[in-house]
Amino acid sequence: MLYGGITNRRVTVRDLARAKQHGERWAMLTAYDALTAGVFDEAGIPVLLVGDSAGNCHLGYENTVPVTMDQMVMLSAAVVRGTKRALVVGDMPFGSYQESPAQAMHNAARLMKEAGVGAVKLEGGERSARSIELLVEAGIPVMAHIGLTPQSVHAFGGYPVQGRGDEAAHQLLRDAKAVQQAGAFSVVLEAVPAELAAQVTEQLAIPTVGIGAGVGTDAQVLVWTDMAGMTAGRVPKFVKQYADLRAVLGDAAREFAAEVTAGTFPAPEHSFS
Repeated sequence: MLYGGITNRRVTVRDLARAKQHGERWAMLTAYDALTAGVFDEAGIPVLLVGDSAGNCHLGYENTVPVTMDQMVMLSAAVVRGTKRALVVGDMPFGSYQESPAQAMHNAARLMKEAGVGAVKLEGGERSARSIELLVEAGIPVMAHIGLTPQSVHAFGGYPVQGRGDEAAHQLLRDAKAVQQAGAFSVVLEAVPAELAAQVTEQLAIPTVGIGAGVGTDAQVLVWTDMAGMTAGRVPKFVKQYADLRAVLGDAAREFAAEVTAGTFPAPEHSFS
């Protein structure tokens, strides 16, 4: 079992393949630092994605496009150091693989060698198949990402649902089969109609990971700051907030400041004599 079953080693892509065969669902969360990653690792989350979503929720960018390769290596290395069990997947940021398969190989190798990740993720279906094939041949496990691909935000003109209509649905299915044929061990389906995502999942031998793709996928992923209620303002329709950490941290900060201004912190028990 992926959840609560493997304790003496890291989760591998072979474990995920077996989970697909046995009909076992699993959860994936994003992580960007050692401390948070350690919490999720201890909670038994089997796969952690060091997503370029760090651009939005940690680095203050409007979208994922500005995130650099150096930043992804640094964040991925921190998550690897903070975990013992989870399979850590490092995201390939915009501009790190689109130029050529050789460029993809160079930067994927950086994530493997410098950060120590167990796999990489890159966006694109048929257009990325050659790069996926080269990486897999070189021994680098690849998680693909199709449907809504956030690095293409400017081309999409926002974040619209993908795969609506017969032509778009057929293209999504072609993309899914292309990345599987290229050797990807898994594929993320983002912002895809639930019925279509379930159809794709049934037709693929590799696990599908849904985000805004309904319950019919093999796994589910959320950005952890969305999941835990840290994100300010409106969150996507597909997000369920399992906590309100923004309120908890805000209350703690206000209480700390109040005690400092009142002169009640530090108290004698927090002071040295």
